[in-house]
Amino acid sequence: MPIYLDYHATTPVDPRVFAAMTPYFMEIFGNPASTSHRVGLQARAVVEQARQRIATALNASSPREIVFTSGSTESNNLAIKGVVRMYESRGRHVLTAVTEHKCVLNACKALRDDGYEVTFLPVASDGSLSVADVEGALRPDTVLVSLMHANNEIGVIHDIAAIGAVCRARGVLVHTDATQSFGKVPVDVQALHVDLLSMSGHKMYGPKGVGALYVRTPCTLAPQLDGGGHEFGLRSGTLNVPGIVGLADAVVLAGADLQTDRHTQRAMRDRLWLALQDAFPSVLLNGPDPIASPDRRLPNNLNVSVPGAAGDALLAALGDDICVSTSSACTSASGESSHVLSAIGREEGLTNLRISVGRPTTLTEIDQVVACISRATLTPNA
Repeated sequence: MPIYLDYHATTPVDPRVFAAMTPYFMEIFGNPASTSHRVGLQARAVVEQARQRIATALNASSPREIVFTSGSTESNNLAIKGVVRMYESRGRHVLTAVTEHKCVLNACKALRDDGYEVTFLPVASDGSLSVADVEGALRPDTVLVSLMHANNEIGVIHDIAAIGAVCRARGVLVHTDATQSFGKVPVDVQALHVDLLSMSGHKMYGPKGVGALYVRTPCTLAPQLDGGGHEFGLRSGTLNVPGIVGLADAVVLAGADLQTDRHTQRAMRDRLWLALQDAFPSVLLNGPDPIASPDRRLPNNLNVSVPGAAGDALLAALGDDICVSTSSACTSASGESSHVLSAIGREEGLTNLRISVGRPTTLTEIDQVVACISRATLTPNA
């Protein structure tokens, strides 16, 4: 069996989540919108229970602040486009960063094409954002700041709580994409001072094709889908009941397992980083130092660049049996170079690897990867 170290791309469904979902495929299969009979009402009750569980986990004020979607791409689009088009009388300026996920960047570019103004903030060499830079870029007509909680490639954690507090004092709405951070670091919408927050099931050992958007009261959105007015009129479409049940269970388990997962995954990640430094002295770290600044980086994330022949040696050492990403999964699919690594100043021509450990990763697997790295044949340039 291959050793899977690409948990930023996706995660397997936790067996506990799978067991919770199973009855809702064939036994409790009703449409939650069919409230004229028992089968539909039964499905509706299950959905509302899931909504309450997620609201509690996020520390939301009300379960009505949770809107179910198909995943983070939809949540991010609904948040960004929905806010800007609902509140355009306040202003037509959006603030984001150059290292955001492609779905955020492209949503903002689509708004720009429609005549809105978008500022793409640069980042520091470790991918971090300065709170002062965000505050300095705010304008009287800024209607939304959309910044990810943690980066999907280099793992840097942004100080969304401080940014959120600054924006709230200025009357600017804040959206954060917590797709990668949820289940790895604490996520509390009150502590983060955010108005909108996106999440996705398949990044936290839940099912694919389901996610949620937190929308703080009294914020409202212009819906992006025309239809029957489901989800409080914000997101039309028949609800994915098994997926929603699985999402809620994954969210609850992520909270329960958070401290254990963080400690275990950080230790395994650090062991890999030390092994890479020993075997490849020329290795370059992308993102904050995991040893010196562990709280500024996701505990399961490692992203490195290796020049020249050393990079070839590393790829040969890993072979086909150790599954890591050469960039984000979304960027790999398009064949493009990483916009995140370009933003932090990495030159092209390097071997770039994103390694992400997960809940199923074992110490035995880490030892096997370390052994592969240690056996790598290095050239004098390595």
